[in-house]
Amino acid sequence: MNVNGMDEVNEEARGAQGAIPIRLAVNGRQRALAVLPHHTLLDVLRDDLGLTGAKECCLVGECGACTVLVDGRTVDACLVLAVEADGAEVLTVEGLAGHGRLSRLQEAFLEKGAAQCGFCIPGQLLSAQALLDANPHPTLPEVQEAMAGNLCRCAGYEQITEAILDVAAEGGR
Repeated sequence: MNVNGMDEVNEEARGAQGAIPIRLAVNGRQRALAVLPHHTLLDVLRDDLGLTGAKECCLVGECGACTVLVDGRTVDACLVLAVEADGAEVLTVEGLAGHGRLSRLQEAFLEKGAAQCGFCIPGQLLSAQALLDANPHPTLPEVQEAMAGNLCRCAGYEQITEAILDVAAEGGR
């Protein structure tokens, strides 16, 4: 920790010519970083912070595997430059669980068998969480629309939808 009480990471970027200092809260923890202008939020999360839940897949915003929440809104972390997240609150799948317990949404995904290979599940969970935060009692069409940006190769859409609707029936949390 530095004197400001924030973690200092990515020593190599801090010393690099053109590195830009940013501050953001990731999963409730304040971070101070130096990032290169071309680094994406996904690069910073995975490479600098070791948060590998957001997956690197298409890198063009088509699949949703890298979905995270930035200030409560879903974003494809592969399309957001890290400097654009300066001052933001970022939630990754690693931040959903608390106090050693899975969130109710994570439990519902497991109960319904929504996690097949697991590759898309972090992005699916965060899209679902954003939906439930905005609308604790979504309808089936609203769930389907909210999840449209997250692709699943293992055809788990029905189980994913059921899990979200179960949580919604319990009050959205």
